[in-house]
Amino acid sequence: MWGMAQNVLVVEDDKEIREVLRRYLERAGYGVTTTPSGAEALRLSAAGGVDLVVLDLGLPDLDGVDVLRTLREEGRMPVLVLTARTAVEDRIHGLRLGADDYVTKPFSPMEVTLRVQAVLNRARGASPDSGPVTYGGGRLRIDEARHEASLDGRPLDLTLTEWGLLTALTSVPGRVYSRYELVNRVRGYEFAGYDRSIDSHVKNLRHKLGPSGARIVQTVVGVGYRMGIDRDR
Repeated sequence: MWGMAQNVLVVEDDKEIREVLRRYLERAGYGVTTTPSGAEALRLSAAGGVDLVVLDLGLPDLDGVDVLRTLREEGRMPVLVLTARTAVEDRIHGLRLGADDYVTKPFSPMEVTLRVQAVLNRARGASPDSGPVTYGGGRLRIDEARHEASLDGRPLDLTLTEWGLLTALTSVPGRVYSRYELVNRVRGYEFAGYDRSIDSHVKNLRHKLGPSGARIVQTVVGVGYRMGIDRDR
C-alpha cells in the first residue's frame, strides 16, 4: 500500500532483481511496489500514487516498449527503463518514446537508486515562490512552481526530460547550450554516451511546440541548441 514517501513502481520479471531493487530503494526511503507484469503495472499506475516507474522492457506478458508508450500517453510520471537491449538503436527508440533515463543490464542497484533520486529531484525541483514567466510576447508561458507550460494558450503535455530541456534553454534565452551541458542540466549528472540522446528529446519537444517548434528551439550547427525567443520584460 502506498505511503507518504515518494513511491516507486518496479516492473521487472526477474524475481531476484525485483527484490534487490526493492531493498535498495526502500533503504533510500522510498515506498516500493513490485510486479513482473506489464498489465499489472498499467493497472497500478492508472490507480494513482505512483511517482516513478522503473520499467524492464523484457516482460513476459506485454512488450515493455508498449507499456512505456502507454505510460507516456496516460500521464507525466517519470519512467526509468531497465533493459538487456544494449544496441544504440534500442536505447534511442526508448528515449524517443519518452523514457526519462535508461540503464542497461547488468547494472549496479546503487546506480539505479541514484538515478531514481536524480529524476525525482528534477521533478520536484521548482521553487514554490517562483511565478509564471512569459516569452516571445506572451506566446510561451512557463510556471515552474506548478510545473506547467503553454504555447499560444495551449497547454504543453511534456515529459520530465522535455520539461527539463525547455526550462534549461529558457533560463538564458539566446545562449547556446552544448548537448553535454544539456545532459548535465536535464539529468542532473554526467554520463558518457547520453549527449546524442538529447537530439531525440529536442525532436519530441519541437513536435509538441507545433509548427513553430524549430524556430523556438533552434539548432546551432556543430554546437548545440538555444531558445529562439526572448523573455518578456
